[in-house]
Amino acid sequence: MASREPGVVNNAVYVDGERIASPATLAETFALLATHPTALAWIGLYRPESSLLVELAEQFDLHELAVEDAVVAHQRPKLERYGDTMFMVLRAANYDDDDEHVDFGELHVFAGARFVITVRHSEGPDLSIVRRHMEATPDAMHGGTEAVLYAIIDAVVDGYKPVIEGLANDIDEIETQVFDGDPKVSRRIYELNREVIEFQRAVVPLNVMLDQFEAGFADGHVDDHLAPVLRDIADHVTQATERIEEFRVLLRDILAVNTSLVGQRQNEEAQRLSEASNAQADQTRRISGWAAILFAPSLIGSIYGMNFDVMPELHQWWGYPAALVAMGASSLILYIVFKKRGWL
Repeated sequence: MASREPGVVNNAVYVDGERIASPATLAETFALLATHPTALAWIGLYRPESSLLVELAEQFDLHELAVEDAVVAHQRPKLERYGDTMFMVLRAANYDDDDEHVDFGELHVFAGARFVITVRHSEGPDLSIVRRHMEATPDAMHGGTEAVLYAIIDAVVDGYKPVIEGLANDIDEIETQVFDGDPKVSRRIYELNREVIEFQRAVVPLNVMLDQFEAGFADGHVDDHLAPVLRDIADHVTQATERIEEFRVLLRDILAVNTSLVGQRQNEEAQRLSEASNAQADQTRRISGWAAILFAPSLIGSIYGMNFDVMPELHQWWGYPAALVAMGASSLILYIVFKKRGWL
């Protein structure tokens, strides 16, 4: 296979739905279009230099604003018409099973009566599959530019199905995490909600774009054999839009439930801490009460154990019994006081 110009990943010219050439340069493509008045060029680009798009713009009379959008990228999904030329932006999506993450790609498409130019700014979608399928399907290319556009849109929309299944599975896992009390679930809910919003931004604009396609490419009419394809794509987009709305509602409800459960667990934890604190305070009061009860007789005993000669009742026969009575009475009085206060 001949080498191609940098940024050109596929370049083919078709006549009556059959590939007649795979030019190595754009100049050869332009020459073939001039030689075959009914030929259709399908040029696939991947992150091309602006000079390459400028060259194509000069040849196919592409609008400068559309070319600028294709160079800068980071565009919302849209469909714009510039005279006989159409400019379309699509957002492809791919679900990464390993990382449980949705990757989004951007695809720009220029289309005219005799050309289709696709500009990819990401690995997806793989348009080579679309091209091979159309080339292997009899009469698939007979619809010309419209047939190619519908096939591209159909491939992008079909890529949404695995994403929807992956997101649905993630939401099921999150529900389990919420009720299991996984502390990381709040972050996962937030990240998943952002992916769903991004997915919604990719899908919802397609409804308006497909309505515009119903007006036909240039003549205000959709070919009879292409009309069912357009309706099928519209049905898939509607289904995807409905599922995305379901995901938004589910995530909102899951977030509310998680917030409630987190609050409940925090209250339970606070209650356990309060109970532990109360139990600790109760033990402290008991220890303090008994310490005070034992302190009184210890104080009296320590005073009379100082062995001084001149002390009250030291040489009286009732001195010793009186000291014992004082010890017992002080302990009993403190016990009664602490017991009434609930310390013991």
